[in-house]
Amino acid sequence: MVPDIITTAKALTNGAIPMGAVIVSEKIYDACMQAPEDTIELFHGYTYSGHPVAAAAALATMDIYRDEKLFERAREMEVAWEDAVHSLANLPNVIDVRNTGLIAGIQFAPSEKGIGKRGYDVFTRCFYDGLLVRASGDIIAMSPPLIVEPKHLDQIVTTLEKAIRNAI
Repeated sequence: MVPDIITTAKALTNGAIPMGAVIVSEKIYDACMQAPEDTIELFHGYTYSGHPVAAAAALATMDIYRDEKLFERAREMEVAWEDAVHSLANLPNVIDVRNTGLIAGIQFAPSEKGIGKRGYDVFTRCFYDGLLVRASGDIIAMSPPLIVEPKHLDQIVTTLEKAIRNAI
């Protein structure tokens, strides 16, 4: 199923310079374009719109994605990533593990010390052990880079397991 609205930012320029985009289905576009006949664009904001340096960075980034087949690599790693993160499902205080593509989230039972404390503790332990995850309450979110290799997945899981087992 193709979504009707997609927003993107950092991936357009590899985070090198600010740029964002909104991609919409023809159905959404047509609904938004019910405007005067001379309307030429889907209005969605203008911060850094069309900046030549940002556009050049985006084009160079898209070339790298194509030339290095990064999306194909990501697709090849999906099952290994899913297996890796779901191997943590039976650890203490893990309520749920979910993923799509190379994105995953692990939800924890709240700590007696308060909601969000366990998620933040896992985040902090991972950070000091060299792994960056994102904490949102008692959920950590992860998305490895598109150049990830199986040995990196092993490092991620090992670091996460240690952090989860030692979290409050």
